[in-house]
Amino acid sequence: MEVLLSAVLGELTTRSINFLISKISKPMPLDVEDCLRRVLLRAQVIIDEAMGRNITNQAMLHQLVMLRDAMHQGYYMLHTIKYQHHDEEAKDQGSCSSSLSIVNSVKRLCFSSRAALPLKELQETLDNLTSMIRDVNELILFLASYPRLYRQPYSMHLQLANCMFGRQIEAQLVINFLLHTQPHGAEELEILPIIGPRYVGRSTLVAHVCKDERVGHFSKILLFHIHGFTDDELATFREGCATELQNHMSEPNKDGRLLVVVELDGDLSEEALNRLHSASKQYVPRGSKIILTSRFDNIVKFGTTKPLTLKYLSREAYWYFFKTLTFGSTDPEMHPRLTHLAMEIARVQGSCLLGANTVARSLRDNFNGKFWSKVLAFFRCFIQQRISRFGQHPFDLLGQNRLAHIGRMAAPSEDVVVYHQHQLFSEEEVPKISLDDVIYGGVKPHGKVEVLV
Repeated sequence: MEVLLSAVLGELTTRSINFLISKISKPMPLDVEDCLRRVLLRAQVIIDEAMGRNITNQAMLHQLVMLRDAMHQGYYMLHTIKYQHHDEEAKDQGSCSSSLSIVNSVKRLCFSSRAALPLKELQETLDNLTSMIRDVNELILFLASYPRLYRQPYSMHLQLANCMFGRQIEAQLVINFLLHTQPHGAEELEILPIIGPRYVGRSTLVAHVCKDERVGHFSKILLFHIHGFTDDELATFREGCATELQNHMSEPNKDGRLLVVVELDGDLSEEALNRLHSASKQYVPRGSKIILTSRFDNIVKFGTTKPLTLKYLSREAYWYFFKTLTFGSTDPEMHPRLTHLAMEIARVQGSCLLGANTVARSLRDNFNGKFWSKVLAFFRCFIQQRISRFGQHPFDLLGQNRLAHIGRMAAPSEDVVVYHQHQLFSEEEVPKISLDDVIYGGVKPHGKVEVLV
C-alpha cells in the first residue's frame, strides 16, 4: 500500500511540475500584448515616415497598403480584448457584489480560461505584423532617397480634416499618374479610371489630390458631372474644353494642358460611354489628362493606365478612424469604459463614413458615459428593428440611395424616412437643418424637408 501511495504521489508531483514548466514557458497575454504594442508603434513610425515623402514606386506603395491594414487590425485586436474584458469585469462587479467568495473564485477561474482564446489571435497578429516589418526593411532604406513633402505639424484628429483618412497611398497613386511625363513627342491623352461604390470617397479623393501643390502644372482643372452624356452635356463638355484652350493659346508661358475630371452619375450606356471617349479625344488638348470616376467598372476599358478601385474601410480601419474623431486629443486609454462604448457604437454603424462624422461629433460634445450608453442603446434598438422589418441594415440602404427609415433619439417611436439623396455644390445654398439636429437634437421635421448630411 505504501509503495502504491508513493507511486501515485510521485506521478502527481511529476505531472504538477511539468504543468508548471509548460505554463511558465508559454507566453502570457500581457507579454504578447506588450510585444504587439511595440511592434505597432514601429509600424506607425514607418507608415508616418513614408506618408511624409513623395514615393513614386508603386510596389513600395502596395507594401505600405498591406502594412497599414495590418496595423489597423493589430490596434483593433488590442482594443477589443482590453476593453471587452474591462466591460465584462464591470458587469460582474455590479451584478455579483454580494456573491459568496467561492462563486467569485469560480468566476475568476472562468476568466483566466477564456484568456487563452484571444491569446492565440494576439500571437497570430503579432507574428504577421513582425513578418511584414521584416519584409519592408529594404523599403525603409529606400525611403531616404525620396524627397520630403512639406506638411504642417497637425495632431492626428486635426489632420483628418485636412486629409483623407486611409487614402493617402491611393492619393499618391493618383498624383503619380498626374505627374507622369510621356516620352518626348508622345502626347497621348491619358485616362485614369477610379471605381468604387456610393459614398466610398471617389470625388473626395480627387478633390484632395487637386489641392496638392504638386498638381499645379496644369493650366486649368475642369470638372464635369455627366448623367447620360446627352446632347446638352456634350455641348457643355465641348465648349468648356474649347474655351479654356482658347484662353491659354494667347499665353506663351502656358502649354494649354488641362486636367479634366469627369464624374459619371449612374450607369451610362455603351453608346454614351463611346461618345464621351470620342469627345474627349476630339476636344481635350493633347498632353492633357483625364480622371474618370464611376460606380461601375465598364469605364475600365477606356483607361490608359491601371484603374484605381476604392473599397469601404475595413472594420479595423473604421474603428481607428472613428476613435480618432471621437476622442480628439483625449487619450482613450484614460477612459476604458467610454472606449468600449465607442467600439460598440462603431460596430453597429457598419463602417458608415457619413455616420462616423455625425456620431463622433455628438459623442465629443457630450463626453460622458450616460449619454454614450444612451446612443449605443438607441442604435442597437432602431437598427435591429429596421433589419427585422426591412431585411437590411438602414445604413446599407442609405449607401444604395434607397428608401431608408432612421430613428430619432429624442423620440425613438418616430421615424424619419430618407427617400432621396443628392449632392450640392459650393455655389448652391445648403439646408439650414442638419442631420445631427434631427437625430440627436430637438428639431422635429414635418412633411418633406431637406437636411444637410
